[in-house]
Amino acid sequence: MSESATLDAATVKTARDEVYALPLESLNVANSALFKNDAIWPYFERLRAEDPVHWQPASDFEPHWAVTRYNDIMAVDTNHAVFSSEGGISLGPSEEMIAKLVASGAQMTGGAFGGPTGGPTMFIAMDPPKHDEQRKTVSPAVSPHNLKIMEPLIRERAGMILDSLPIGEAFDWVDKVSMELTAMTLATLFGMPQEDRRKLTRWSDTVMSRPGDGVIDTWEEKRAEMGAYAGYFLNLWNERKANPIDGDMVSMLAHGEATKDMNQFEYLGNIILLTIGGNDTTRNTISGSVYALNKHPDQYAKLRANPDLIPSMVSETIRWQTPLAHMKRIATQDFELGGKMIKKGDNVVMWYVSGNRDDSVIENPNAYIIDRDRARQHLSFGFGVHRCVGNRLAELQLKIIWEEILARFPDIQVLEEPTRVPSTFVKGYKSMQVMIPRRL
Repeated sequence: MSESATLDAATVKTARDEVYALPLESLNVANSALFKNDAIWPYFERLRAEDPVHWQPASDFEPHWAVTRYNDIMAVDTNHAVFSSEGGISLGPSEEMIAKLVASGAQMTGGAFGGPTGGPTMFIAMDPPKHDEQRKTVSPAVSPHNLKIMEPLIRERAGMILDSLPIGEAFDWVDKVSMELTAMTLATLFGMPQEDRRKLTRWSDTVMSRPGDGVIDTWEEKRAEMGAYAGYFLNLWNERKANPIDGDMVSMLAHGEATKDMNQFEYLGNIILLTIGGNDTTRNTISGSVYALNKHPDQYAKLRANPDLIPSMVSETIRWQTPLAHMKRIATQDFELGGKMIKKGDNVVMWYVSGNRDDSVIENPNAYIIDRDRARQHLSFGFGVHRCVGNRLAELQLKIIWEEILARFPDIQVLEEPTRVPSTFVKGYKSMQVMIPRRL
């Protein structure tokens, strides 16, 4: 990586000193600018040390408890009886922000298909038993048996993508590789034509965006995009109702005992969940692996010398990157956590991205160590009943792409700092310029 692609130590120290000079109660990690600028780390470091269960009054987002230590996050994530998903899994806008959005023309009743609140319901935002019934309907698509069937196809596509890359010139790795492989895989899982795969990328980005984020310009544009998204998958539902396809998740939802009679909002909510879960997380970890190895050239050399470390490197990248920064729950009763009394109805936000850097549980957590002991000891997939249903598919895609990379290229060079997503939820990359000097 070029010198311009990394922050020098003095800049990092200055930023850290500035954070530690702030009043503790003023620290607010629910700030998309901090994620866009990769400036969040000293905030989480200080909260873990001084106020790991931190009350955050309303800002742009609704008021909530920010939970930043590994073990406290585990306590919330594994206790669905006390911490419910029914109110949504990510931070929503504050009342003041809602008023501003309404004034700017946002439609407040459409959720992902129109405005910033309300709308479709997905099974990850449900509690048992309904959650379990709907999750079980689609889980066969990512079962070990089905992944074994899919592996040769994923490998063939990974090779095709890599063989098409230019040599000796700059290109955007996010667009040419990360988006392509994940969109191809997700289109297969939905039973969609491959020529429609980049619609999934566009719709996934649009779901998570507001005007001005660089994806859409107006709320009207978002409504139009989401209307097309809904229409496409409602048509697919009707087709699969009449003619199911074996192994296709839409067919599973259309014919599953627990899902065949769901209303269109539940169906569309589950499509959103499966789109974002299958697209954003894997694509950002693929990009993150190239970025991390460039920032840690000793680890890149270690990987090239020993490709058997790929599975461990994959797990370390998933921890180090943490592609979904947080998940939200709502307390169903008063509960004491970390010495703080959480009241019934309070929002509780598990900052996975912080828990994955907790040095009381993970040794030297800010380092990227591809042969780390217990590399799969991370929070990125969640725990309890909501643990990511497609975690093995994500790991498989990352394993395959790196096996194919190492068979072709001696090096992938990141040329400059990537452009990051301005989001407190999806922790990822909009673009990353790289160059491959030569083929093997």
